[in-house]
Amino acid sequence: MTTLPDDALRKPQHEVQRLLGRCLLRLQQYECLIKAIMASHEISGTAQTLETLQARRISDTAGKTLGTLVGNLLGSYVVSNKIDPPVETATNSPEDVTSFAMRMHLELSDADFARTENELKELVLLRNDLVHHFIDQHDLWSLDGCRGAQDALVAAYSRIDQHFEQLRGWAEDMQQCRRLAAEFVQSDAFRDLVVNGIAPDGTVDWPVAGVVSALREAEGELAVDGWAPVTEAGMWIAERHPEQRPAKYGCSSWRQVVHESRIFELRYREIEGKRAAWYREKENSAKSH
Repeated sequence: MTTLPDDALRKPQHEVQRLLGRCLLRLQQYECLIKAIMASHEISGTAQTLETLQARRISDTAGKTLGTLVGNLLGSYVVSNKIDPPVETATNSPEDVTSFAMRMHLELSDADFARTENELKELVLLRNDLVHHFIDQHDLWSLDGCRGAQDALVAAYSRIDQHFEQLRGWAEDMQQCRRLAAEFVQSDAFRDLVVNGIAPDGTVDWPVAGVVSALREAEGELAVDGWAPVTEAGMWIAERHPEQRPAKYGCSSWRQVVHESRIFELRYREIEGKRAAWYREKENSAKSH
């Protein structure tokens, strides 16, 4: 058996090292990107906790292996149209604190999901072979072994790069969704939904409606023997919360708001010969609030 001098092997060995390093760097880029997707495709919390919870998600993904990340990605961000993505348990927060939750996912056909799942599992195996078994699989002390290793690494990089470009496309789609979501968050429609409880179709979630909160405030200030006058409450709200108007909620009067909300009791009294409407919050509504 002929042994080649070190000088004859040095150049092909260095080329193997260069190609292997290129593969590993691309794999690290892939891992960084998949961690970013897993940390960002789902957002939930209150205005006070959102930043902390997001930092925790980033921290949770930091130490995960590629195999674990791929397993989490499938069925969470990348889903089959036959699989419902898991729904996160609602955050525990006081009822009068607004919380926010958003989940983005990429839905594939059953066939595409199965193919993607197999391809990602093969990527994990390829990564493990490169990191743990490459020198066992190639004789780097012969020219033929070095050539074979170089060919294998060129093919491996091509596969890794294809996966990286695919993942980058997914990440760009997610960023576009985030931009659209950010635009919605800054819109009047979002403010109406979150602050005033008015859905885009005009339906009102009365328990969290801004006008109900304003009526509660007015009741606290104006109540006599537990009841507040509806007309005076409307004037009080118009002065302090001018954006809260009956018309905003599809009502023609404050009395209709009180009635439609089902949050308050409505009673009529005769005062100086005039019939006036008074209201107070229902007992069961006050307890739940």
